[in-house]
Amino acid sequence: MNSIAIYPGSFDPPTNGHLDLILRSNQLFKKVVVAVLRNTSKKCLLSVDERYNLLKECTKNFPNVEVDAFEGLLVDYARVREAKHIIRGIRALTDFEYEFQIALLNKRLAPDIETIFLMPKEEYVYLSSKLVKEVALLGGSFDDLVPKPVANFLKEKIKNNLRFSDLEG
Repeated sequence: MNSIAIYPGSFDPPTNGHLDLILRSNQLFKKVVVAVLRNTSKKCLLSVDERYNLLKECTKNFPNVEVDAFEGLLVDYARVREAKHIIRGIRALTDFEYEFQIALLNKRLAPDIETIFLMPKEEYVYLSSKLVKEVALLGGSFDDLVPKPVANFLKEKIKNNLRFSDLEG
């Protein structure tokens, strides 16, 4: 436990699966930087600031976890943060194929940075931000899929007339 790890993602919105991986990573590394990707080409439900603030709230009791936002190449960001590890969650074989390609490319760009794959707890294997957004926007119950601050925030945002058409790009 002597290294810094980056856990990157869009976190749109943060889910209980994300928090599970953050907590478990926090037990493995000296510091975990939860890095929200700024991707201007992707239409997101939540702004970068909203995702950042929700993650700060959800991880406030996690020792050695820092929340940040970044853009550009992940390995460049990892170097700036002096991180030697990248954490990626793998839910299914399809995740692995995509993540494996990215990990190999990152390894080519930065041989000194290792990608570590973590599987979620069994209860979160099916869970994705995309599914949470769909359930929320279609009026379903999502309280047990996301941390309480995220659920409260999403309910308020939906109450203020957020619709699927707001996400169409």
